[in-house]
Amino acid sequence: MKRVILKHGTGRDDMNAKRYVTLRSRSGRFHIQLEKKALWMMCGLALALLIIGVISVGWGDTYVHPWEVLRAIWGRGSGDYDFILYRLRFPRALTGVLVGAALGIAGAVLQGIIRNPLASPDILGITGGASVAAVTFIAYGGAVLSIQWLPVAAVAGALVVSLLVYTLAWKDGVTPIRLVLVGIGLASAMSSITTLLLVMSSSFTAGKAYIWLTGSVYGASWNNVYTMLIAIVICTPLVLYFSRSLNTQELGDDVATGLGVEVQRHRVMLLLLSVILAGTAVAVAGAIGFVGLIAPHIARRLVGRSMGSLTLVSALVGGLLVYLADLLARTVFYPIDIPAGIFTAGVGAPFFLYLLLQRRNQY
Repeated sequence: MKRVILKHGTGRDDMNAKRYVTLRSRSGRFHIQLEKKALWMMCGLALALLIIGVISVGWGDTYVHPWEVLRAIWGRGSGDYDFILYRLRFPRALTGVLVGAALGIAGAVLQGIIRNPLASPDILGITGGASVAAVTFIAYGGAVLSIQWLPVAAVAGALVVSLLVYTLAWKDGVTPIRLVLVGIGLASAMSSITTLLLVMSSSFTAGKAYIWLTGSVYGASWNNVYTMLIAIVICTPLVLYFSRSLNTQELGDDVATGLGVEVQRHRVMLLLLSVILAGTAVAVAGAIGFVGLIAPHIARRLVGRSMGSLTLVSALVGGLLVYLADLLARTVFYPIDIPAGIFTAGVGAPFFLYLLLQRRNQY
């Protein structure tokens, strides 16, 4: 008779191999495990975004056929629509997608840190801090400094407010509930300061700042695309690197610490990454609200709670949301170009109330 040797865990390993795909760096030091379902979902969302973009980017005062759009993407266009596509519509479309992706990732990270589905850059004051800094720059610094410094000012404002939130919430460490309460208070304070700055500014400056605050990618340029791309390319791999830590923190701070996770240090790093993403998005497109709240919820319904998959799907969902909002903004009330933030707020505010009602017994 042949001796049969049973290896414990072999069946589970085979099941994991069927369900998961592991992506590793060349050195092997960094790896992330994604469900195959999540990979298919990402491919589907990316394909949907591409199809919608190719069809809709040609809509406007001058209609461009989707086939001509595809040829222009591959650099083989007829040349008749080069100015419209390359200088106006492509940068606007890409900026909208990247802004939504950044807000989606920032929202997913904040909800993971705080372990609260109501968390988002808007509610915690991060967007408010970026808005105060940006409005101050527009009102008082625009005549002295180049507008290219606006993203730096917005990120700096978001960083200052987030540090203030973290400092005020600190008491032998930072708990999620204190972070939320302090964040809501500072968000209200930032809103008041922004209103005061608008009142004290000239009518021209106030009008420009108010349109910016509403949130719009109108007039986006390739510089905006590059700015967003740099922020996302730098921050997303770092968020994925800390995704296992976030998954462990879901079990509670005590359990995560017992498992060897440096909770407070990782929390600071993740908060910093979300600030950079949200601050850059606000600098480029203004205060487009509720995307950081909605996108992670939709992504969670699609792929579950695992932070690796959730981060990437939140980015795609956020990009799709902002792109569709901007598409409606420039076509529904044509020839008037409505800020995209009006549409995201119109969907986001009822969604926020729905979440509150759904969890009213938990608070």
